[in-house]
Amino acid sequence: MLNGLNKGIRKVEVSLKWDPSPAGQPPSDLDIVAATYPAADPSGDPAYVVHFDSRSPDGTITLNRDSKTGQGFGWDEVMTVELNRLDSRYGRVVIGVAIQQGASPKTFGDVSKPALRIREDYTVLAEDDFATVQGSTAAVIAEFVRDGSGSWSFLPGLHGYDEDPATFARVMGAPRES
Repeated sequence: MLNGLNKGIRKVEVSLKWDPSPAGQPPSDLDIVAATYPAADPSGDPAYVVHFDSRSPDGTITLNRDSKTGQGFGWDEVMTVELNRLDSRYGRVVIGVAIQQGASPKTFGDVSKPALRIREDYTVLAEDDFATVQGSTAAVIAEFVRDGSGSWSFLPGLHGYDEDPATFARVMGAPRES
């Protein structure tokens, strides 16, 4: 519950990790994707999308680490989202994860030990292992929405999609059917 002294969510770190594919198998390449939506049309087309070694035009969303194999220790992909610096014309940011698709399609169930963590400073807002979306090739993992006072709130939840990364980046913020 936010109180009058709380400024809401200000800056978050989205982290993703997975283990490398077994020997002889093609590598798994998961990508964090962030889409920013205008306050005037929060469910329409994104104003811009940040993914695959890119950053937002204003520098408020940065992909700090990008892995194509899951090799290494700790978190393989890390994205920083500075909501407190985002221009007031933006009212919604949707964060997702897409699996790059090679010759044989991969779902989260095909990836070895995928995990995500979203935190603000040292406070963990969400952690998940993608178990509820094992048959999906992409998933929305979080939404951040700005209220009328300018404060950002976090809407957790994992929602699976069966889309390639390019299509997912276009449809990830559309209203979901219940």
